[in-house]
Amino acid sequence: MKDFINVGLLGAGTVGGGVIHVLERNAADIEKKVGMPIKITKIFGREAASLAAVYGDGYYYTTNADEILEDPEIDIVVELIGREHPAKEFIAKAFENGKSVVTANKDVLAKYGAELFPLAEAAGRDFMFEASVAGGIPILQPMKTSLAANKISSVMGIVNGTTNYMLTKMSKEHMDYDEVLKEAQAKGYAESDPTADVGGLDAARKAVILASIAFNTRITLDDVQIEGIQNVGIQDIEYAEKLGYAIKLLAVAKNDPENGISVCVRPTMLPKSHPLANVNDVYNAIFVTGDAVGEAMFMGLGAGRYPTASAVCGDIIDAARNLIHHEGNRINCTCFEEKRMCSIENMCAPCYIRMEVTDQPGALAAIAAAFGAQNVSLRSVVQSRSVNGCAELVFITHSVSEFNLQMALQILKVLPVVKEVCSIIRVEDNELK
Repeated sequence: MKDFINVGLLGAGTVGGGVIHVLERNAADIEKKVGMPIKITKIFGREAASLAAVYGDGYYYTTNADEILEDPEIDIVVELIGREHPAKEFIAKAFENGKSVVTANKDVLAKYGAELFPLAEAAGRDFMFEASVAGGIPILQPMKTSLAANKISSVMGIVNGTTNYMLTKMSKEHMDYDEVLKEAQAKGYAESDPTADVGGLDAARKAVILASIAFNTRITLDDVQIEGIQNVGIQDIEYAEKLGYAIKLLAVAKNDPENGISVCVRPTMLPKSHPLANVNDVYNAIFVTGDAVGEAMFMGLGAGRYPTASAVCGDIIDAARNLIHHEGNRINCTCFEEKRMCSIENMCAPCYIRMEVTDQPGALAAIAAAFGAQNVSLRSVVQSRSVNGCAELVFITHSVSEFNLQMALQILKVLPVVKEVCSIIRVEDNELK
């Protein structure tokens, strides 16, 4: 019987440092909860000397990952170096050497999960990744355990703190997109190249993981429709406010038994009464609907050193317990079904459309005819101001298929009376179905 569980840490940056501190600070309580001490024995990084200066002499530092991956004494490998490569290869090698793996790497999971899960199963070891979605919020493990008896019909989430912060500032302080992006970068909420966040790719990777677990089928990034917040204007924020909505960048995954699974990331209008509409600033939240549980929401800090370290350490503790009780890989890969994806013709939602049109008789009739020709049913039309000599019109549709919407937009963009289709935002509102 071993005296403690040995952990090898790949990466000791922001999150890795948080893991070191949490395991040190709460060591006594963690030992009681696990039944054995957990000890980080080796740490991999680019500069061993600088790591020693930060974290002290109590650890063995190395610039060679194989010193961890091939060490028979290491029980759990914690991968926190980020990006796809060489993280994917490190994870695979850890399984080949009979080690459990804990990671926060959404990029690797979204793209290479199908390759790595069989390796974990063959090794009889755990592959845990709670921190890959929504930082410190427990959501993946609850879907695998506490909610496992449910047939989950939908998962909607605010899973990117940068864009939620930006949309909150735009709403509360009426700042425009460029202004609030600069502020987010100055505060460290947005990267110098914010494309992955504002373009929706970061949220899409998390949506892949959430949907795959929720619906027990393999979802890939190619299955996700992705739109960012770059085209959300302050005008849209103001119209949403008047109409009783809040705009959020949502990851939305739905399982329609008749039409299949749809997964998308896009700016979405939510009624202010919806719980997600009131999640602001850098907070994340995931809203789950199941046949038994009904509606449940998980909310908290979706990023940051210690919230993310909290989830990583929780996985380390779980993996350690399994090793002690010889129960590795207790929860197998949950993607055990092959479900079909919903076609664009059957992917339906109400929609908000803002456009500038020439202010002349017959303009509205021409636009209404274009919508009608593609079976787009209009619920309301708002005209509240003029812009550059043109009328600004806002349309709210009833539920419309994505295919019919795109066909209508193609016609509208070439209509002589339409100067510009400025903004298109889907609406999640049961009253508009």
